[in-house]
Parts: sequence; C-alpha cells; structure tokens
Amino acid sequence: MKKILAFALITILCSSCDSDDDNSNNPNLPSVRFNLEVNLNLPQFNSLEFPGNSEVITTDGVGVKGVIIYNIDNSLFSAFELSDPNIPPSSCSALKINGINAESDCGNDNVYEIINGQQLEGEGGFPLLRYQIRKQGNLLLVSN
Repeated sequence: MKKILAFALITILCSSCDSDDDNSNNPNLPSVRFNLEVNLNLPQFNSLEFPGNSEVITTDGVGVKGVIIYNIDNSLFSAFELSDPNIPPSSCSALKINGINAESDCGNDNVYEIINGQQLEGEGGFPLLRYQIRKQGNLLLVSN
C-alpha cells in the first residue's frame, strides 16, 4: 500500500510540474528562438574579457530588441533580453545600459539590474527575460 501511495504522489507531483521553456509568462514579450555564439577573441567583444563589463548585441533575429551580456567573474555570465519586460515592444522599449543597470527610455522610470534581472524601480513587476548562457573555451553560447 505504501508503494502505491508513493507512486501516486510522485505521479501527481510530476504531472503538476509545468515547463516554461516555450513561455516566459510575460504577455509583453513575444517568444523568439535564437542561438548566438559570441567569440571573445574578436575585438568587438573585448569588454567581455573583464568582470563587471557588459555588451549589448542587437543583431537581427537575436532576441526581441537584442541581448545584454554581463561578465560576472570570467567564468559566470548573465544574458537578458534588451526589451523592457513591462511594456510591449515599441520604438522606445530597448533598454539603455548604465553600469550594472538597464534603464527604460519610455517615461516609466523602469530600472533593472543586469546581474540578476530584477526590477529595481518603476512600474510593472516582470523581471528581465533571462536567456541561457554558457562559456565554452573562448565562446559564449546564448540561446532561449
């Protein structure tokens, strides 16, 4: 009987888990699939060789408005969507980077931290949309 109850409990727990791989649960940001390789040997990414520096990549097809990459400690990096997650994409929704903060230009005073993606000030409540990032040699592999 204990085995049946344990199996039933495990089955219920596993079936109640919900994958958010395809959905950020944010109605403001459309789902965009991409894979990006950033070669740290290239001069345009030189700033990412040093902890505390960031780089904004706005290549077509990479994210909604682009991607922010931040070097935390040379082995750990963060990658987030450049769009303000609390407003629909528009001409002003791309965030501006100021140190470790990403700031909105849409008149809503939204400010986010690019290390962990949390909103520091402003309206809404959605954090920055996090992308997967891993370092493989001198390559950073970013995807969603």
